[in-house]
Amino acid sequence: MKTLLHPTYFPSISHYIAMIQAEELVFEVDDNFQKQTNRNRMYIYSANGLQLLNISVKHSTEKNQKYKDVLIDDSSNWQKIHLKSLESAYKNSPFFEYFIDDIAPIYQKKHKFLIDLNFETFDIVNSCLGIELPFLKTTEYFHTIENENDLRYLVNGKKDTTQIESYTQVFDDKHGFINNLSILDLLFNEGRYAVDYLKKQIL
Repeated sequence: MKTLLHPTYFPSISHYIAMIQAEELVFEVDDNFQKQTNRNRMYIYSANGLQLLNISVKHSTEKNQKYKDVLIDDSSNWQKIHLKSLESAYKNSPFFEYFIDDIAPIYQKKHKFLIDLNFETFDIVNSCLGIELPFLKTTEYFHTIENENDLRYLVNGKKDTTQIESYTQVFDDKHGFINNLSILDLLFNEGRYAVDYLKKQIL
């Protein structure tokens, strides 16, 4: 069975559970862009607790702009902010030094389209995890889909109610376990053990 998901910015752990367990992975690339979703944001665990990292995008005059046409707005210096935030949040995590050299270069590159950046973050994480996740892309948009595992709702954090098994986080002694953050949180804390963790979780 095909599993349908959106490509997102350093995807949530629930996204990775779905992707790593999928029989056949398909990415939705023909939908309209929606604000306040994980298409252009991720959540990490900082010293102050939950922290949102948001990518600025250029606002379109079109009422229904395609996700694949959304342009990144680099005027906000978001790349520098995100990299510094990751370093501050995870510099003391067990696997930060092991993986940061693979992740940091994306913050020096200039991507024109948001969706291209998101596909590259997907490639980076897969490389760090030592896995390959072959995928297809949609060629047209369907509001409802039959005979497929439609998990596109996971792109909206408010609709994603996935509860995952706890693991050790850097600041859990201060704020406790924070559920379903970006896959980077799991990667920096668990390294490649994250693969076995993802395979055991249930959506």
